Amino acid sequence: MQRRLFLASTIASTFTFVLARPSIAATFEVTLTEEEWRARLTEAQFAVLREADTERAGSSPLDTEHRKGTFYCAGCDLALYSSTAKYDSGTGWPSFYEPLANAVQTQADDGFFGSRTEVHCRRCGGHLGHVFDDGPEPTGKRYCMNGVAMVFRPS
Repeated sequence: MQRRLFLASTIASTFTFVLARPSIAATFEVTLTEEEWRARLTEAQFAVLREADTERAGSSPLDTEHRKGTFYCAGCDLALYSSTAKYDSGTGWPSFYEPLANAVQTQADDGFFGSRTEVHCRRCGGHLGHVFDDGPEPTGKRYCMNGVAMVFRPS
C-alpha cells in the first residue's frame, strides 16, 4: 500500500508541476504553429527553443566563439547578446554577463532541481537558458545559454 501511495503522489506532483508551469506562448510577436517551428528549426533547436530542453555541456561551438559580433535567436533572428558581454564561465555553455537591451525576458522555472530563472527570447518566446547570480562584474549575472538556440554573426 505504501508503494502505491508513493507512486500516486509522485505522479500527481509531476502532473501538477507540468500543468502549473506558466504558458507564455501566445504573448509574442512571432508566434508559429508547432509544424511551422519544426519546419524552421533543426531537431536540436526545436528541442531547446520550443520544448525547453538543454544541450549537452561543451557541445556548442559558440562556447568557444571569441570573435567580435552578435549572437541572434535561432528562432526569430532577434539580436540577443554582444560578444563584448561574453565570457568563459567554465560551465560548457556560452555565458554572458548581460543581454542587449529589450532582447530577453525571464520567468521563474521551479522544478525538481530547485528554483531557477529561465531566459527566453522576448520576440518569439524561445527558451535560451537560465540566468544565475554568480557572474562577473559589472552585473554579477551569468546568462548561461544553449548555443544551439543562437546563431553568431561576426562584425
